[in-house]
Amino acid sequence: MANKLHVKTDDNVIVITGKERGKKGKIVKAFPADGKVIVSEVNMVKKHQKGKGQNKPAAIIEREAPLDASNVMLICPKCGEPTRVSKKIIKDGTKVRICKKCGAQIDKSKKTSGKGE
Repeated sequence: MANKLHVKTDDNVIVITGKERGKKGKIVKAFPADGKVIVSEVNMVKKHQKGKGQNKPAAIIEREAPLDASNVMLICPKCGEPTRVSKKIIKDGTKVRICKKCGAQIDKSKKTSGKGE
């Protein structure tokens, strides 16, 4: 069973602990099974890439490394502050995330229909 994360792809977050503390970015990819996320322009590492023929020469590339999801905090789109997240089931039956500071709904309420429509 996959672990649940308090953040999703395309959420704006701030890093709250570690060497990258205080940096803000958008989540590029989330790994719920591992409890890790990749945040754009945060936790950059250098990777030595082996050459693959004439088309791809050897190089040292910089890319984002995964961070533990517990080290990031969601930034509320309404109040703009880092916040904890609660979950609530709204009238149409969907579960949405709620900002603990201002009470605003973080997720957009969208009811998905079947494949045939």
